[in-house]
Amino acid sequence: MTELLSQPTFRIAAIALLALLAAVVAFAWPRTGGQGITTVSVQDMHAAVGQGALVLDVREPYEFDEGHVAGTVLVPLATVAARAGEFDKNAPVYVFCRSGNRSLVAAQTLVEAGYADVRNVGGGMIAWASARLPVER
Repeated sequence: MTELLSQPTFRIAAIALLALLAAVVAFAWPRTGGQGITTVSVQDMHAAVGQGALVLDVREPYEFDEGHVAGTVLVPLATVAARAGEFDKNAPVYVFCRSGNRSLVAAQTLVEAGYADVRNVGGGMIAWASARLPVER
């Protein structure tokens, strides 16, 4: 057994197997960004917008002006904590940005402010545009 463990081919295979296992766990694990945060697709957000859901766009005003989703509310990331009291904390809230990174930070801020159901939109405006969903300018 010791001889087997010392062989470079075995070690490479073992590392590859561990990497594969880590990848499977990462993709199969529930897509949550933290307590109270769920990551959803742009298609999920598109359907929710059609139902009148609250969607916060946490990009900067110049980004919003370049193109945004109809019905979204512009709340730049730097203002999320200060404006958290403006919205219903018990209703689902979708948080949207360019790629999904700033929206995750904003989503965590909302959870810390007492929001019960925060949905981070994975891929943000990049995914929205790639899916050819409607954009207002």
